Amino acid sequence: MHIEPRWPVVLATVAVLSLLTWLPDRVRLLPAWIPFLAVTALIVPMAALALSTAKARWLRIERIVTLLFIVFGGLTIVDILQNLLYSMVRRSAEITGLQLLNSSIAVWAENVLIFSVAYWRIDRGGPEARANRASTKPDWVFPQEGAPEDAPLDWRPTYIDYLFLAFCTATAFSPTDAQPMTSRAKLLMMLESLISLVTIAAVASRAINILGS
Repeated sequence: MHIEPRWPVVLATVAVLSLLTWLPDRVRLLPAWIPFLAVTALIVPMAALALSTAKARWLRIERIVTLLFIVFGGLTIVDILQNLLYSMVRRSAEITGLQLLNSSIAVWAENVLIFSVAYWRIDRGGPEARANRASTKPDWVFPQEGAPEDAPLDWRPTYIDYLFLAFCTATAFSPTDAQPMTSRAKLLMMLESLISLVTIAAVASRAINILGS
């Protein structure tokens, strides 16, 4: 069984932890040890995949932990965004424009990273199903699949492709190069776009307005 390298996903989860730590204390809702525990719980099975011979067992554990991490990350983003909006409306004097701007950048970046992991995890049954060419219905169709003669031999989407997909979705609020093919793919992209739109249109614009006044 071919195992896709996990180091890009590990870097993404560490970046999520760093962004959560970067948030101002009055915006951060959870103690610092909870995100640290969530990231550690995800990294452990990924590291075990590279070191252990019991690949199948660790793949099952990793799948469960990754899905829990995605849910935890998504709920955390929504909660932080809700707290930011409440602070803007009810407690605007207690939060500065710079804190709002830093928080909006952190939330936007976390949104991209969390959804990139979600796309990487669910598309075509997961990374191992893709790496081993299992016949699974695609959630996204990439341009390389429409022009195989121009793509590298035996090309398949890896985490970087899903990171680019998440970045474009959060920036353009719509599909760009990869087209969603399933209902769950469309719903995830809609949710990511909505979070990004609220973050940019409400929080970041308010921060810039405060800093400019």
